[in-house]
Amino acid sequence: MDVQERPPTPDGQAATIQEEDVMEALRDCYDPEIPVNVVDLGLIYEVAIQPPRVDVKMTLTAIGCPMAPEVMTEVRERLLQIPGVEEAGVELVYDPPWTPERMTEEARWELGLI
Repeated sequence: MDVQERPPTPDGQAATIQEEDVMEALRDCYDPEIPVNVVDLGLIYEVAIQPPRVDVKMTLTAIGCPMAPEVMTEVRERLLQIPGVEEAGVELVYDPPWTPERMTEEARWELGLI
C-alpha cells in the first residue's frame, strides 16, 4: 500500500494519503453504462501519490466510449475531495486492454456473471 505524508493538518499534525483511501473514494464513481463502480470494474490501473497531488491511470470498458470525458472528470473531482489532496490528474490508458476478468467477484455477482 502506498502511504505518503500530507501537509500538516491545522493542528500541526502530519496526515497521510493512502492508496486505500483513494480507492475507497473512487468507489463513488460509476461507469455510466454499467451499474458498478470504477474500482470494482477493475478500471483503475495505477495510483501515484505525491502530496498534495494524486494521479490515477485508468481505462474504460470500451475504447472510444463517448462518456470518457465525464468519467474522467468525475474521478478527478472525487480525488480532490480526499483530505490533503490539492491537485489531481487522471490519465486514460488502454494498455493492458480491459477485460471482464479485471472485475472483482462482487462486481461479477452484481452483474449476474457468477
